[in-house]
Amino acid sequence: MILSGLEIIKKAQEGKDIRITPFDPSQAGPNSYDLRLNNILQVYDIPAGGHLDMKNPLPTKEIIIPEEGYVLQPGQLYLGSTVEFTETLNGYVPMLEGRSSIGRLGMSIHVTAGFGDIGFAGFWTLEIYCIHPIKIYPNERICQIYYHKIEGDYESYKGKYQENKGIQPSMKHEDKI
Repeated sequence: MILSGLEIIKKAQEGKDIRITPFDPSQAGPNSYDLRLNNILQVYDIPAGGHLDMKNPLPTKEIIIPEEGYVLQPGQLYLGSTVEFTETLNGYVPMLEGRSSIGRLGMSIHVTAGFGDIGFAGFWTLEIYCIHPIKIYPNERICQIYYHKIEGDYESYKGKYQENKGIQPSMKHEDKI
């Protein structure tokens, strides 16, 4: 079952099952809620001729998106975050997708991380990639969150990205495999 936009508004205003901060009912759609792009991006700092090593912490560089916008370049992965902090409780699974208007511009907001976990609380890290140069702006509605109700017993998320404070580069090196 996917929650309707009206149900998302109701639950977010009650604050018992879904929390979105800041919350604005006008950002709700028929069955989702639009989230906005924060004004900070990160890119991996890869030395010339170098590579990323997933078993080690990865250095990043910060880019501030000015009010007049910033042009993204194809072939570069940008990490961004949402303005909104979200939290799900009581068996709701959050899912994140790009807005169709963004996709039609040739921009993706996640490579593989659109699936949230029950109990996740934090800002969403966006994996932004574009197929041609595109100018972006802070506070633009860039993606949408929607919610499924899970069936059966479950455990809430307690992973390494919980309660994050913004953009989270890969923490793959912390996996205990």
